[in-house]
Amino acid sequence: MEGKIIVVTSGKGGVGKTTATASIGAALALEGNRVAVIDMDIGLRNLDVVLGLENRIVFNIVDVVNKRCNLSQALIRDRRIENLFLVPASQSDNKDVLTPLGVQRVAKQLKSEFDYAIMDSPAGIEKGFENSVVAADEAIVVCTPDVSSIRDADRVIGLLYARSITPRLVVNRIMPEMVARGDMLSHEDVMDVLSIDLLGLVPMDNQVVISTNSGVPLVMQNQSLAGQAFRRIAKRINGESDLPIQIPTAMNTGIWSRIIQKLGLTK
Repeated sequence: MEGKIIVVTSGKGGVGKTTATASIGAALALEGNRVAVIDMDIGLRNLDVVLGLENRIVFNIVDVVNKRCNLSQALIRDRRIENLFLVPASQSDNKDVLTPLGVQRVAKQLKSEFDYAIMDSPAGIEKGFENSVVAADEAIVVCTPDVSSIRDADRVIGLLYARSITPRLVVNRIMPEMVARGDMLSHEDVMDVLSIDLLGLVPMDNQVVISTNSGVPLVMQNQSLAGQAFRRIAKRINGESDLPIQIPTAMNTGIWSRIIQKLGLTK
């Protein structure tokens, strides 16, 4: 059976796409799947650092697409998590070096060799986004509970639907105490605007910084609330559709409802 290509995207930078890609990929591998995570952010690679694999890079996704090496030569196997592999991005090229046709060719090979291939899309909706979604079967839209992130996510969701790609939402960096005070949007506010299926809720967690600096995936840190959330997300992706979504706290959102109306985000 062919594997799935899943693109992780958002439109806006800095919402946690790379952390989500690394965490979901690692969690899916821990579930027994053969997983490749692919950094599509040409020129600004970070996925290798988050996974602690930056010192083992020889070839990258540009080399594979442009046939300078085989896919097997570019794959970096994680020594801590069986069946987790990384294809890094190039730091010395720009996004124009990839073509949709070349990415589709490599994606076909990834689908034949892996249960899941997860593409970490760069910020924006230009060439890098186009290359990341061209072969995607599904999409995960990562959004934080602020109006600029929601507006950009809304735009990306429209582009995904136009390509017949079904998106699901991960709301990242939720701070329960701020939601309770009405100082942060609740996930329900976000859902009201974006109107797509909710895949998971991830709380703000200081362990994310520690994980990034140490190169140890969040899902390997049992004390990490965000890591636990990503493991539940991976289980849902892997078919456990009845797994309940844990809601961090109750809601109070009056002022933010007026703000999102003012910005024209309501549907």
